[in-house]
Amino acid sequence: MPESLAQAITRAGSAVDLLRNAQARPTVFPVTPEFSNWRSEQQSWRTSVALLDQSHHMTDLFITGPDALRLLSDVGVNSFAKFQIDQAKQFIAVNHEGYLIGDAILFYLAEQSFDLVGWHMVLDWVQFHGETGDYDVSFERDASSVVREGDPKLYRYELQGPNALALMEKVTGAEVPATKFFGMATFTIDGVEVRSLRHGMAGQPGFELFGPWADGERVRAALIAAGEGLDLVLVGSKAYSSANLESAWVPSPLPAIFSGEGTDAYREWLPVTRTGSLAGSLNSDRIEDYYITPYDIGYGRSVAFDHDFIGRAALERHAAAQNRQKVTLVWNPEDVASAAQSLLEPGLPVKYIDFPKARYGQHQLDRVLVDGKDVGISHDVGYITNEHAFVSRASIDNDHATPGTEVEVIWGEEPNSHKPAVEKHRQVSMRATVQPAPYSAFARENYRKS
Repeated sequence: MPESLAQAITRAGSAVDLLRNAQARPTVFPVTPEFSNWRSEQQSWRTSVALLDQSHHMTDLFITGPDALRLLSDVGVNSFAKFQIDQAKQFIAVNHEGYLIGDAILFYLAEQSFDLVGWHMVLDWVQFHGETGDYDVSFERDASSVVREGDPKLYRYELQGPNALALMEKVTGAEVPATKFFGMATFTIDGVEVRSLRHGMAGQPGFELFGPWADGERVRAALIAAGEGLDLVLVGSKAYSSANLESAWVPSPLPAIFSGEGTDAYREWLPVTRTGSLAGSLNSDRIEDYYITPYDIGYGRSVAFDHDFIGRAALERHAAAQNRQKVTLVWNPEDVASAAQSLLEPGLPVKYIDFPKARYGQHQLDRVLVDGKDVGISHDVGYITNEHAFVSRASIDNDHATPGTEVEVIWGEEPNSHKPAVEKHRQVSMRATVQPAPYSAFARENYRKS
């Protein structure tokens, strides 16, 4: 049997030591990195239409049975009172202390049938409670292509950009019916039935198309053919991995599974291979210092206290004392350039800053300071071509979250960890300015209207 997370923590000495020196790669997107170049590909979802392949890097957890909806309601903070077939939602779960486990997209496919899609963190939590609780429910797990043998069960393509609607009407030969954000519809493309989620990944109008893997290449070819004259751009993994920087989604906060009520059994159940790595200048021996609440990263709108769920009482207390909020930090260009220049000078360089995505662990947590005092955590970090800006998503104390506030981000680890993506480097302070999240005005004003 594979080593459990509990066994791995015992071997490493602590959860922090295990995660900070984990040999897992920061992120893996097993698709073409660039079809042209990631700068032009980033621009396509703002100026024309982008086609992105999501078939390989995410996990699908298919949940079926009479108690499937009850399980999701017992675990998720969302309201399920009006949830219906052909709808989707951002599913969010917390631990018993109200700290975030993670999020994923939940598709209501048919009666007693759901697909939970995304990072494995929240999928694992749901499956554990379904298997160990009193639920008449079954699971089928289709992991990412990094670990799966054979083809995916489903293809999944994303169309994003101002020309996405025109492309859909061209490829289907019909007017696209009005569909609310996160609503689903069914289309016919080249004689193949295709299901669609109305979505806005980078703040632009878009569609997420999915269906049986055997139909995938036929659908993709039809989309490419219909894209002629509409400036369709194929987007690779480099640009795709940075799209969240525009929409302000934080893709992989550390799941609060390493302490708290009911987590001992979970760590015994969970294979250590399904835990990632911890990176950044936040370096505390207390694993709880890395936890966040849903409110810290803007998920408060999804919390509904209309049902009982794991962590409800604790989350109500967090709701009454929302101390932090999600912002964008725009890093000082001179400081980013200076970090790059250090590679060309004698001596120990600054931690390498990769483009377009610069995080070097699955869970990136960097200290944010004002006048030498910690005021927040910087999460995902990278470059937005469309804004000519190097930015990070951050959770900041309310007193320092006003746009225009000057802060510092501590970049690099001290001491250096032993993760594969960490070279010998020195830690530095990067000036940054607080701005709204999303940073793009279009995304802020139109994300859920498209």
